[in-house]
Amino acid sequence: MRLRNNVAARAALMLVMLSPAFGANKDIIQLQTQVQTLQDQVARLQQSIDMNMGVMKNLIEQSADSVNKMSTALTDLQQKMQGQAGDTNSRMDQLSGQVQSLHDTVDELKSRLAKVSKQLDDMQQGGQNLTAGQPGNTAAPAGGAAGEANPAASQAPQADVLYNNALRDYNSGKYDLASQEFNEYVKYYSNTDLAGNAQFYLADIEYRQGNFEAAVKDYDKVLEQYPGGNKAAAAQLKKGYALLELGQRDAGIRELNSLVARYPRSIEASQARDRLRRLGVTSSTTVHKPAQH
Repeated sequence: MRLRNNVAARAALMLVMLSPAFGANKDIIQLQTQVQTLQDQVARLQQSIDMNMGVMKNLIEQSADSVNKMSTALTDLQQKMQGQAGDTNSRMDQLSGQVQSLHDTVDELKSRLAKVSKQLDDMQQGGQNLTAGQPGNTAAPAGGAAGEANPAASQAPQADVLYNNALRDYNSGKYDLASQEFNEYVKYYSNTDLAGNAQFYLADIEYRQGNFEAAVKDYDKVLEQYPGGNKAAAAQLKKGYALLELGQRDAGIRELNSLVARYPRSIEASQARDRLRRLGVTSSTTVHKPAQH
Protein backbone atom coordinates (compact mmCIF):
# COMPACT_ATOMS: atom_id res chain seq x y z
CA MET A 1 0.00 0.00 0.00
CA ARG A 2 2.79 2.30 0.96
CA LEU A 3 4.69 1.42 -2.22
CA ARG A 4 1.63 2.11 -4.27
CA ASN A 5 1.27 5.48 -2.67
CA ASN A 6 4.93 6.27 -3.37
CA VAL A 7 4.51 5.36 -7.03
CA ALA A 8 1.38 7.46 -7.25
CA ALA A 9 3.16 10.37 -5.61
CA ARG A 10 6.11 10.12 -7.95
CA ALA A 11 3.82 9.91 -10.94
CA ALA A 12 1.97 12.98 -9.77
CA LEU A 13 5.29 14.78 -9.21
CA MET A 14 6.47 13.91 -12.70
CA LEU A 15 3.21 15.19 -14.18
CA VAL A 16 3.63 18.42 -12.29
CA MET A 17 7.22 18.73 -13.46
CA LEU A 18 6.44 17.82 -17.11
CA SER A 19 3.44 20.11 -17.55
CA PRO A 20 5.41 23.44 -17.67
CA ALA A 21 8.08 21.88 -19.88
CA PHE A 22 5.46 20.78 -22.32
CA GLY A 23 3.95 24.27 -22.39
CA ALA A 24 7.38 25.82 -22.90
CA ASN A 25 8.17 23.51 -25.79
CA LYS A 26 4.89 24.43 -27.42
CA ASP A 27 5.71 28.14 -27.21
CA ILE A 28 9.15 27.53 -28.65
CA ILE A 29 7.67 25.60 -31.53
CA GLN A 30 5.24 28.46 -32.22
CA LEU A 31 8.08 30.98 -32.12
CA GLN A 32 10.15 28.86 -34.45
CA THR A 33 7.17 28.62 -36.80
CA GLN A 34 6.69 32.40 -36.74
CA VAL A 35 10.41 32.99 -37.29
CA GLN A 36 10.38 30.60 -40.24
CA THR A 37 7.35 32.39 -41.65
CA LEU A 38 9.12 35.74 -41.30
CA GLN A 39 12.22 34.36 -42.93
CA ASP A 40 10.13 33.08 -45.82
CA GLN A 41 8.49 36.49 -46.17
CA VAL A 42 11.87 38.24 -46.04
CA ALA A 43 13.21 35.86 -48.69
CA ARG A 44 10.21 36.52 -50.95
CA LEU A 45 10.59 40.29 -50.35
CA GLN A 46 14.30 40.11 -51.18
CA GLN A 47 13.50 38.14 -54.32
CA SER A 48 10.90 40.74 -55.32
CA ILE A 49 13.38 43.56 -54.63
CA ASP A 50 16.02 41.79 -56.70
CA MET A 51 13.58 41.40 -59.57
CA ASN A 52 12.53 45.05 -59.39
CA MET A 53 16.16 46.16 -59.20
CA GLY A 54 16.91 44.09 -62.28
CA VAL A 55 14.02 45.72 -64.13
CA MET A 56 15.14 49.19 -63.00
CA LYS A 57 18.70 48.42 -64.02
CA ASN A 58 17.53 47.40 -67.48
CA LEU A 59 15.44 50.56 -67.76
CA ILE A 60 18.39 52.69 -66.68
CA GLU A 61 20.66 50.98 -69.21
CA GLN A 62 18.07 51.46 -71.94
CA SER A 63 17.66 55.11 -70.96
CA ALA A 64 21.43 55.58 -70.98
CA ASP A 65 21.62 54.02 -74.44
CA SER A 66 18.84 56.30 -75.65
CA VAL A 67 20.59 59.36 -74.21
CA ASN A 68 23.87 58.33 -75.83
CA LYS A 69 22.15 57.82 -79.18
CA MET A 70 20.42 61.18 -78.88
CA SER A 71 23.72 62.82 -77.96
CA THR A 72 25.42 61.22 -80.93
CA ALA A 73 22.57 62.27 -83.22
CA LEU A 74 22.73 65.84 -81.90
CA THR A 75 26.50 65.91 -82.40
CA ASP A 76 26.12 64.65 -85.96
CA LEU A 77 23.38 67.19 -86.62
CA GLN A 78 25.50 69.99 -85.21
CA GLN A 79 28.46 68.94 -87.33
CA LYS A 80 26.24 68.80 -90.42
CA MET A 81 24.84 72.26 -89.65
CA GLN A 82 28.35 73.62 -89.13
CA GLY A 83 29.44 71.98 -92.36
CA GLN A 84 26.48 73.47 -94.21
CA ALA A 85 27.21 76.89 -92.71
CA GLY A 86 30.84 76.55 -93.77
CA ASP A 87 29.74 75.51 -97.26
CA THR A 88 27.38 78.48 -97.43
CA ASN A 89 30.13 80.88 -96.38
CA SER A 90 32.50 79.27 -98.84
CA ARG A 91 29.94 79.55 -101.63
CA MET A 92 29.32 83.19 -100.77
CA ASP A 93 33.05 83.88 -100.85
CA GLN A 94 33.30 82.00 -104.13
CA LEU A 95 30.36 83.99 -105.51
CA SER A 96 32.03 87.20 -104.39
CA GLY A 97 35.21 86.14 -106.19
CA GLN A 98 33.24 85.31 -109.32
CA VAL A 99 31.49 88.68 -109.21
CA GLN A 100 34.85 90.39 -108.80
CA SER A 101 36.21 88.44 -111.76
CA LEU A 102 33.22 89.53 -113.84
CA HIS A 103 33.90 93.13 -112.87
CA ASP A 104 37.52 92.69 -113.90
CA THR A 105 36.46 91.21 -117.22
CA VAL A 106 34.08 94.10 -117.83
CA ASP A 107 36.86 96.56 -116.98
CA GLU A 108 39.19 94.82 -119.40
CA LEU A 109 36.54 94.89 -122.13
CA LYS A 110 36.01 98.59 -121.49
CA SER A 111 39.73 99.14 -121.80
CA ARG A 112 39.85 97.23 -125.07
CA LEU A 113 36.88 99.19 -126.40
CA ALA A 114 38.65 102.40 -125.45
CA LYS A 115 41.74 101.17 -127.28
CA VAL A 116 39.71 100.34 -130.41
CA SER A 117 38.00 103.73 -130.19
CA LYS A 118 41.40 105.41 -129.91
CA GLN A 119 42.69 103.50 -132.92
CA LEU A 120 39.64 104.58 -134.92
CA ASP A 121 40.25 108.17 -133.88
CA ASP A 122 43.91 107.85 -134.89
CA MET A 123 42.89 106.43 -138.26
CA GLN A 124 40.47 109.27 -138.76
CA GLN A 125 43.11 111.79 -137.72
CA GLY A 126 45.56 110.12 -140.09
CA GLY A 127 43.11 110.54 -142.95
CA GLN A 128 42.72 114.20 -142.10
CA ASN A 129 46.50 114.65 -141.99
CA LEU A 130 46.81 113.07 -145.43
CA THR A 131 44.25 115.50 -146.73
CA ALA A 132 46.03 118.40 -145.03
CA GLY A 133 49.38 117.31 -146.52
CA GLN A 134 48.23 117.68 -150.12
CA PRO A 135 49.87 120.45 -152.27
CA GLY A 136 48.57 123.89 -151.46
CA ASN A 137 47.80 123.02 -147.83
CA THR A 138 50.42 124.54 -145.52
CA ALA A 139 48.78 123.65 -142.17
CA ALA A 140 51.19 122.72 -139.41
CA PRO A 141 51.19 119.10 -138.18
CA ALA A 142 48.86 118.61 -135.24
CA GLY A 143 51.08 116.13 -133.45
CA GLY A 144 53.80 118.57 -132.36
CA ALA A 145 51.72 120.80 -130.14
CA ALA A 146 49.82 117.87 -128.66
CA GLY A 147 53.02 116.06 -127.85
CA GLU A 148 54.33 119.08 -125.97
CA ALA A 149 51.07 119.72 -124.09
CA ASN A 150 51.46 116.87 -121.58
CA PRO A 151 55.11 115.83 -121.32
CA ALA A 152 54.50 113.71 -118.19
CA ALA A 153 51.91 111.55 -119.96
CA SER A 154 54.17 111.18 -122.97
CA GLN A 155 56.79 109.55 -120.73
CA ALA A 156 54.32 106.97 -119.36
CA PRO A 157 53.12 103.83 -121.15
CA GLN A 158 49.86 104.05 -123.03
CA ALA A 159 46.85 104.10 -120.69
CA ASP A 160 45.20 100.93 -121.98
CA VAL A 161 48.48 99.00 -122.03
CA LEU A 162 49.36 100.10 -118.51
CA TYR A 163 45.91 99.27 -117.12
CA ASN A 164 45.69 95.87 -118.83
CA ASN A 165 49.16 94.91 -117.60
CA ALA A 166 48.25 95.94 -114.06
CA LEU A 167 44.97 94.03 -114.17
CA ARG A 168 46.67 90.92 -115.56
CA ASP A 169 49.31 91.00 -112.80
CA TYR A 170 46.58 91.54 -110.19
CA ASN A 171 44.63 88.51 -111.36
CA SER A 172 47.86 86.47 -111.41
CA GLY A 173 48.60 87.32 -107.78
CA LYS A 174 51.61 89.53 -108.60
CA TYR A 175 50.41 92.15 -106.17
CA ASP A 176 53.61 94.17 -105.79
CA LEU A 177 53.99 94.63 -109.55
CA ALA A 178 50.26 95.29 -110.01
CA SER A 179 50.34 97.88 -107.23
CA GLN A 180 53.20 99.71 -108.92
CA GLU A 181 51.38 99.70 -112.27
CA PHE A 182 48.05 100.85 -110.80
CA ASN A 183 49.87 103.66 -108.96
CA GLU A 184 51.39 104.78 -112.26
CA TYR A 185 47.99 104.69 -113.90
CA VAL A 186 46.42 106.85 -111.17
CA LYS A 187 49.40 109.20 -111.39
CA TYR A 188 49.31 109.73 -115.16
CA TYR A 189 45.65 109.07 -116.00
CA SER A 190 43.68 110.23 -112.97
CA ASN A 191 40.89 111.74 -115.10
CA THR A 192 40.03 108.64 -117.14
CA ASP A 193 37.04 106.37 -116.58
CA LEU A 194 39.27 103.57 -115.25
CA ALA A 195 41.13 105.70 -112.70
CA GLY A 196 38.57 104.83 -109.99
CA ASN A 197 39.00 101.15 -110.80
CA ALA A 198 42.78 101.44 -110.49
CA GLN A 199 42.38 103.13 -107.10
CA PHE A 200 40.03 100.35 -105.99
CA TYR A 201 42.52 97.65 -106.95
CA LEU A 202 45.25 99.46 -105.00
CA ALA A 203 43.03 99.26 -101.91
CA ASP A 204 42.06 95.67 -102.66
CA ILE A 205 45.71 94.58 -102.90
CA GLU A 206 46.29 96.05 -99.43
CA TYR A 207 43.21 94.23 -98.15
CA ARG A 208 44.40 90.89 -99.54
CA GLN A 209 47.82 91.42 -98.00
CA GLY A 210 46.23 92.05 -94.57
CA ASN A 211 47.06 95.78 -94.45
CA PHE A 212 43.51 96.71 -93.45
CA GLU A 213 44.22 100.24 -92.17
CA ALA A 214 45.78 101.32 -95.47
CA ALA A 215 42.97 99.53 -97.34
CA VAL A 216 40.32 101.56 -95.49
CA LYS A 217 42.07 104.82 -96.46
CA ASP A 218 42.36 103.82 -100.12
CA TYR A 219 38.76 102.59 -100.27
CA ASP A 220 37.81 106.03 -98.94
CA LYS A 221 39.70 107.60 -101.86
CA VAL A 222 37.54 105.60 -104.26
CA LEU A 223 34.36 106.76 -102.50
CA GLU A 224 35.47 110.39 -102.24
CA GLN A 225 37.27 110.95 -105.55
CA TYR A 226 35.22 108.63 -107.80
CA PRO A 227 31.73 108.46 -106.18
CA GLY A 228 30.04 107.79 -109.51
CA GLY A 229 32.45 105.08 -110.62
CA ASN A 230 31.46 101.46 -111.08
CA LYS A 231 33.65 100.41 -108.12
CA ALA A 232 31.96 102.64 -105.53
CA ALA A 233 29.66 99.92 -104.16
CA ALA A 234 32.47 97.35 -104.09
CA ALA A 235 34.75 99.84 -102.34
CA GLN A 236 32.19 100.50 -99.62
CA LEU A 237 31.58 96.78 -99.15
CA LYS A 238 35.27 95.98 -98.79
CA LYS A 239 35.76 98.99 -96.52
CA GLY A 240 33.11 97.52 -94.21
CA TYR A 241 34.90 94.16 -94.29
CA ALA A 242 38.24 95.83 -93.51
CA LEU A 243 36.75 97.67 -90.52
CA LEU A 244 35.40 94.38 -89.19
CA GLU A 245 38.84 92.81 -89.63
CA LEU A 246 40.28 95.68 -87.57
CA GLY A 247 37.83 94.87 -84.77
CA GLN A 248 35.78 98.02 -85.39
CA ARG A 249 32.47 96.17 -85.34
CA ASP A 250 30.14 99.17 -84.99
CA ALA A 251 31.89 101.13 -87.76
CA GLY A 252 31.86 98.08 -90.04
CA ILE A 253 28.14 97.52 -89.43
CA ARG A 254 27.39 101.19 -90.15
CA GLU A 255 29.33 100.99 -93.40
CA LEU A 256 27.50 97.85 -94.54
CA ASN A 257 24.12 99.33 -93.63
CA SER A 258 25.05 102.51 -95.53
CA LEU A 259 25.93 100.38 -98.56
CA VAL A 260 22.55 98.62 -98.43
CA ALA A 261 20.81 102.00 -98.20
CA ARG A 262 22.76 103.53 -101.12
CA TYR A 263 22.76 100.53 -103.47
CA PRO A 264 19.82 98.36 -102.26
CA ARG A 265 19.54 96.26 -105.43
CA SER A 266 23.21 95.68 -106.08
CA ILE A 267 25.09 92.41 -105.69
CA GLU A 268 27.27 94.14 -103.08
CA ALA A 269 24.14 94.94 -101.05
CA SER A 270 23.20 91.25 -101.05
CA GLN A 271 26.68 90.37 -99.82
CA ALA A 272 26.43 93.07 -97.14
CA ARG A 273 23.08 91.71 -95.93
CA ASP A 274 24.54 88.21 -95.72
CA ARG A 275 27.52 89.45 -93.70
CA LEU A 276 25.23 91.41 -91.37
CA ARG A 277 23.07 88.32 -90.91
CA ARG A 278 26.15 86.27 -89.98
CA LEU A 279 27.03 88.98 -87.46
CA GLY A 280 23.57 88.63 -85.92
CA VAL A 281 22.49 92.06 -87.17
CA THR A 282 19.34 92.77 -89.15
CA SER A 283 19.82 95.17 -92.03
CA SER A 284 18.18 98.51 -91.28
CA THR A 285 17.04 98.95 -94.86
CA THR A 286 14.49 96.86 -96.70
CA VAL A 287 14.07 96.92 -100.45
CA HIS A 288 10.47 97.74 -101.35
CA LYS A 289 9.04 96.61 -104.64
CA PRO A 290 7.03 99.20 -106.58
CA ALA A 291 3.29 98.85 -106.27
CA GLN A 292 1.51 97.38 -109.24
CA HIS A 293 -1.50 99.29 -110.52
